[in-house]
Parts: sequence; C-alpha cells; structure tokens
Amino acid sequence: MAFAFEKSDVFRKAIDFGTTVIDVVERMNAPRNHFRLIEQLEAAATSVAMNIAEGKGRYSKKEFRHFLYIARGSLYETIALLQILLKLKWIDLESYQNIYAGAEEISKMLAGLIHSIAKTPTNTSPSEPYQL
Repeated sequence: MAFAFEKSDVFRKAIDFGTTVIDVVERMNAPRNHFRLIEQLEAAATSVAMNIAEGKGRYSKKEFRHFLYIARGSLYETIALLQILLKLKWIDLESYQNIYAGAEEISKMLAGLIHSIAKTPTNTSPSEPYQL
C-alpha cells in the first residue's frame, strides 16, 4: 500500500530532481571548504519532495497548499544556489541547464496543483477530491 503522495507525478519528479542535484554535487569541482553552501543546496533540493509529502499528510487544504508554497520556495532556492555554483565554475552549464529544465517543469506542476486546491470546496480533505 502506497501513501497518497507517492502516486503523484510531481512528487516523483521532485524525488528525481533532488537525486539529480545530489549527483551533480558529488561530481562537482568545488573546494571542499564550502561545506555549508553544499549542504544548503542539498537541503533545498531534497526539501521540494519532503514538503510535498508532508503537506499531503496534513488535514486541511490550507495546510497542504502552504507546504506546496514551501516546496516551490525550496525549488527557487535550489536554482539560486546553482546559479552561484555555475558562476564560480563549480558546475558545468549542461548540468545546470538539465536541472533548471526539471525545476521549470516541477514549478509549473506545483502552480497547477496550488491552483486546483484553491478551487476545491472548503469542506473537503486533501486526500480525497483532488489528486496530486
């Protein structure tokens, strides 16, 4: 039996996004004295999927939507950090562009989900009337 969030396309894409970022970090040409920056990047990238999952586990649409906004913020934070790493030449342009394309897709999916939740009746729970 799967949890409801595990069936969602946006959650699966967020998992792939997080693992892709971690893979890029593992291959990164960066001085190893910048652990905090690298840890922040990994935290932001993995936070996208974690917030989708946590939000789906909440009992109200309002809470779920709040966590989707947090997931979107983490997505944006990841891109900002990657732009810094790109500028420092710690990652290559191709890796950045691949991650960026995934982030754009996830961002659109999150926006659509947030919009659909806002349109559902207020007397419904987040696990029944709409799908992730």
